[in-house]
Amino acid sequence: MRPFAYLRVTSAQAAQHALAAHPHGALLAGGTNLIDLMKIGVASPPTLIDIGAVPLAAVELTPHGALRIGALAKMSDVADDPAVRAAAPAVARALELSASPQLRNMATIGGNVMQRTRCVYFRDVSQPCNKRSNGAGCGALDGDDRQMAILGTSGRCICVHPSDLAVALLTTDATIHLRGPYGTRTTPFLGFHRLPGEDPTRDTVIGPDELIEAISFLPVPVTRNSTYLKIRDRTSYAFALVSIAVGLEVHDGAIRAARIGLGGVAPAPWRAQAAEAALIGRAPRRENFLAAAEAELQAARPQRLNGFKTTLARNAIVRALGVVGGAT
Repeated sequence: MRPFAYLRVTSAQAAQHALAAHPHGALLAGGTNLIDLMKIGVASPPTLIDIGAVPLAAVELTPHGALRIGALAKMSDVADDPAVRAAAPAVARALELSASPQLRNMATIGGNVMQRTRCVYFRDVSQPCNKRSNGAGCGALDGDDRQMAILGTSGRCICVHPSDLAVALLTTDATIHLRGPYGTRTTPFLGFHRLPGEDPTRDTVIGPDELIEAISFLPVPVTRNSTYLKIRDRTSYAFALVSIAVGLEVHDGAIRAARIGLGGVAPAPWRAQAAEAALIGRAPRRENFLAAAEAELQAARPQRLNGFKTTLARNAIVRALGVVGGAT
């Protein structure tokens, strides 16, 4: 680990000013991802800006009825919050299935959605990786691609995004609240994460001198009737081979609204919009769930060793939709 300077701030405004004053500095919240990357030489910020004392940990209902989750709220606290469990069961369940209890007690909501890929080639500085240094090459393209993506890839990067929470938030129409040099702004959660394209180094649309203050969404029928399913090699502390979050609103025997998010299959949390469109107006039946899954996965481009993810994703979509649609 290289030497670094350390600052501690107590307000979001001070944190933003510190980011602006220290180019290439990094925010330190729970530290469960950043410190790990620093130890293995992937990240080497010259300055750490500790925001642990900034009052951004509240989980509250706004006057307009939206649920607002502070960026520094701990994952375990949010998972246990009665308002979250009622408003978005998929979000609570995704948090429960993330990491270990010790990490959930430290890790923050904002840090979770900002975490970097767990790709073994990204985390091994002896291997070429376009996400670390664009133009260096991608070791995964000719290497062990079993864990890699089948959707949204490019010729420069085939990694997967690791966050469970980010997948579950795709069942909501969530908004990210950011603070930057010109004050505060909001951006939709859908589209917050970037696909690699020609520049895999940028994971999100957040600016270098911006920070997340909160994530909010309006509880509606489709978020309340939601679930999260995670399929992994082992059931304790493992990242998803495939994960899925689904929400359905069903009225008079027909699906009025559908939200489907996929994890473990793309370099960013993947909103399954083709599958959603295929469900609207249909009865919540298994054959319709299967048709929706097939519609989404037509775009899948498996690598040499991960073709099983296509089948796994199809079955996961059908299973999760059956849970919330009553066709288990």
